[in-house]
Amino acid sequence: MIDLDKSETRILVVDDEESLRLTFQMFLGREGYGPVLTASTFEEAMELIEQQTFDLIISDIVMEGASGIDLLRRVRDLGLECPVVMVTGYPNINTASEAVRLGAFDYLAKPVKKADLLRTARMALQQYGLWKEKERLTEEKERYQQYLETIFRSVRDMIITVDHDMRVVQMNDQAKSWAAMHMPGLAIGASLAEVAECFSGFAADAQKVLECREAVSEHRIEVNPDGGGHVVFRLCAAPLESQQGKDFLGAVLVFRDVSRLEDLEKRGKRTYFHRLAGVSRAMQTVYTLIENVGQVDTSVLITGESGTGKELVAEALHAESPRRDMPLVKFDCTSIPENLMESELFGHKKGAFTGADRNREGRILQADGGTLFLDEIGDISPLMQLRLLRFLQERTFYPVGEDRPVTVDVRVVAATNADLKQKVQRGEFREDLYYRLRVIDITLPPLRERQGDLPILVELFLARFSKRLNKNITGISDQALQLLAAYRWPGNVRELEHVVERACVLCPDDTITTGNLPEEVRSGGREGGATFMGAGVEAPTTVESKGVSSLSPENEKAHLLSIIAQTDGNKAKAARLLGIDRSTLYRKMKAYGLE
Repeated sequence: MIDLDKSETRILVVDDEESLRLTFQMFLGREGYGPVLTASTFEEAMELIEQQTFDLIISDIVMEGASGIDLLRRVRDLGLECPVVMVTGYPNINTASEAVRLGAFDYLAKPVKKADLLRTARMALQQYGLWKEKERLTEEKERYQQYLETIFRSVRDMIITVDHDMRVVQMNDQAKSWAAMHMPGLAIGASLAEVAECFSGFAADAQKVLECREAVSEHRIEVNPDGGGHVVFRLCAAPLESQQGKDFLGAVLVFRDVSRLEDLEKRGKRTYFHRLAGVSRAMQTVYTLIENVGQVDTSVLITGESGTGKELVAEALHAESPRRDMPLVKFDCTSIPENLMESELFGHKKGAFTGADRNREGRILQADGGTLFLDEIGDISPLMQLRLLRFLQERTFYPVGEDRPVTVDVRVVAATNADLKQKVQRGEFREDLYYRLRVIDITLPPLRERQGDLPILVELFLARFSKRLNKNITGISDQALQLLAAYRWPGNVRELEHVVERACVLCPDDTITTGNLPEEVRSGGREGGATFMGAGVEAPTTVESKGVSSLSPENEKAHLLSIIAQTDGNKAKAARLLGIDRSTLYRKMKAYGLE
């Protein structure tokens, strides 16, 4: 049953008898419905209907001039779905059947009793509410289907789906393009089993999936297309099931021409991608994912440990998107006090609260036409979660103190180092918001899993800081590089950046040596004392397991106060001296009551 907000229902009463109009208006108004508008003629009613939307129309059948049946017919001709209740003083079979044929919800016989009017109005509005909810869900489903189809078309792998009879149901653009050039017989509706013999390996995998309903692990097969040549495909196959896993629909085949890919890999991988750097397989996957997802105008959730470069991924997604020439607005959800976050994000109207001496554009409006990056999204309050969900659903919002909605065209990219799925299970994060944000997710690997990337990052940071510090630092010793490679890097790339910057500051010559590295790096992270860890890094003896040292909570609080005092309250400088991210410093200050 749909819960109705009676005060938000808009009802139109049409009758040429003023007493009946006023009586209906009074009955419905006292019941809490509103606004309730009235019209005395067909023309007056149509003028109101064309100007605004109604949730229910109650009309007398017999009126001077055009009848209520004419009004009902006109409402349906306009394609309006709101329920219409007819009122008649002379009920008969012909009148009732004509009203029902034209789509009337019900009809009331005069004299109309108050209870009958309210009961019929309630039932009509509930049915209309159910219809609107069904339309909303259908529209959402269609939009989600469009997202999936866009992704299906944009991925670079070739994808084919087959039904139980091994007939091709769908092919993405890459598969169609390859088939048109090398195997014209492979097309939608064709039998995979009857395609040229060189495709037999694909048919065998599909048949195995259909028989066993289990995925076939990735393997490589050689194919000799009709046009000649020799191609190696990397192929995997999996069952195609409904979302609930109840219906078995067929099989999906995903394959790629790796003979060309291997040639490209031999010529060298991408070392730099926008502001990201690394040659590891994990980062190559991230680069490819950003390229594919960047073109798809939908919400993205970036996850990964703190310091892995989530903000850089958001910048790369924006640069790869059609919105690249519009603003990229960044909003750190932990850097703004909760009582100001609503105003910062949605904006406010002059006079909305004490101190609001002018109208202020929020970050959402600043990002209109571009991309809004919400960092540390897992830390927002339940109230902000609800407001953000409504914005994502409707693409409209209300600035603080404003009663008129503002519509914007914004792509939302969010990031978090928290496990949002666990937060959802604990009831700390809305499940509907989680799935709204996570239409597509990109997970960044920690530095310890990025084989071969550390020397490249060290070289990049050395060049950056030697130039910034006006020093002629040309390299790093083998022993120092070995220590960096052996360290676990709980703070990931951000911690490495801080360590290299510190080494450049301390280095008196042109080469970074082991003596320029902090003690925890030289000892492999076994010693205590201050560290260069980033936000969200595990450290068992510190607040929320996210500390900057192995100090006790009391000593850590005193240490934070000391550093903040040294920097005259400059939190950005304090965080830099502590070797942590500002969001971590804000969380610690809040935990220790230092705000």
